[in-house]
Amino acid sequence: MKVRQLTVFLENRSGRLAEIADLLGRAGINIRGFSTTEAAEYGIVRLIVAEPERARKLLHDAGFTTHVSPVICVRVPDEPGGLAGVLRELAAAGVSVDYLYSISFQDVCFAVRDVDRAVELLKDKVTLLTDEEVGAL
Repeated sequence: MKVRQLTVFLENRSGRLAEIADLLGRAGINIRGFSTTEAAEYGIVRLIVAEPERARKLLHDAGFTTHVSPVICVRVPDEPGGLAGVLRELAAAGVSVDYLYSISFQDVCFAVRDVDRAVELLKDKVTLLTDEEVGAL
């Protein structure tokens, strides 16, 4: 079973991720999972969305460079070594993993340049998790 992943290429500047999320949200397209990578001047956002072709067209029409490609999504056993078991199966068959990311959406980690400022901005608006809470997930 294949899943269609939407990849969006964007310049690395403040507000671009918010623009993507806002465009999809206003169109009623639910983001089920995502991954971001960045370089000095650009970023790559990989999205698992409810309607990948409609989302691609919407973002493309808004000026984003987009691409849809097949990926697999796996329910990994929720136990120590669960991910290792899946990766071992692929490695034993000679299947190379280019990248992977979680599509559990409720708890999200953000890497920001000013962590203290981000905490201050969000502390009364969302639930911020501690190391202990993340470890207990």
